[in-house]
Amino acid sequence: MDVAGATVLLTGVTGGIGGALAAGMSERGARLVLTGRRREALEPLAQRYGARTILADLADPDDVARLAEEAAGTDILLANAALPSSGDVLDYTPEQIDRALAVNLRAPAMLARLLAPGMVAAGRGHICFVGSLSGMAATKSSSLYTATKFGLRGFSLAFRQDLHGTGVGVSIVQPGFVRELGMFANTGSGTPGRVRTVSPEQVVKGVLRAIARDVAEVNVAPPELRFLTKVASQFPGFAERVQRRAGAEPTVNAIVAAQRSSR
Repeated sequence: MDVAGATVLLTGVTGGIGGALAAGMSERGARLVLTGRRREALEPLAQRYGARTILADLADPDDVARLAEEAAGTDILLANAALPSSGDVLDYTPEQIDRALAVNLRAPAMLARLLAPGMVAAGRGHICFVGSLSGMAATKSSSLYTATKFGLRGFSLAFRQDLHGTGVGVSIVQPGFVRELGMFANTGSGTPGRVRTVSPEQVVKGVLRAIARDVAEVNVAPPELRFLTKVASQFPGFAERVQRRAGAEPTVNAIVAAQRSSR
């Protein structure tokens, strides 16, 4: 689908790579509808891109329903919002677990459910989820985040089949470690095992390719990380033993500590 002239609802614009996605969509002529929880963060972006804004907390089911209602007529849903949700599950409160599941999985699935009928009726549209390579392979101290990204990947690939033939495409874009911007970059930590990173611009290109060509899945990561992820997805026990021997635990612990306040 062509982004130019399309109305794009972008979630998670006020944090992480959302700003880069907004810039990339705007440069290609999209009409942006930006959503987030903080008005003071949304307003400068609205002015910069000539965008409409909708305040909403994706952890609140009523806000999600209202957001879909106010964003009726959306041509492209770009579901980018997510919480880091790293750390031992035993260290989470029930409320924090609910929030992680709501923001990372329920909200994008519900927005897709509520906006897709309008797209189907129009015979055109696209739903693009920003996932993670954590949706393909499990790692230590990522139980909640991995659960939501595994779920998002499964939902995306199956929903794509449900909508086949309607004119509405569905894609998932799964980055590895992103430098400069985003939940990993904000920790200031190195990568576990010193794996290479990708830039926000590479993620934007992946999203644009997924939408333009209706690609089911785009993994944005260095070749070696994509390969290791595929191996880990097929042989989780083997991957678990390799990760333990890699000595990455201190780095993982530093990332978890830096993301604790985002739960």
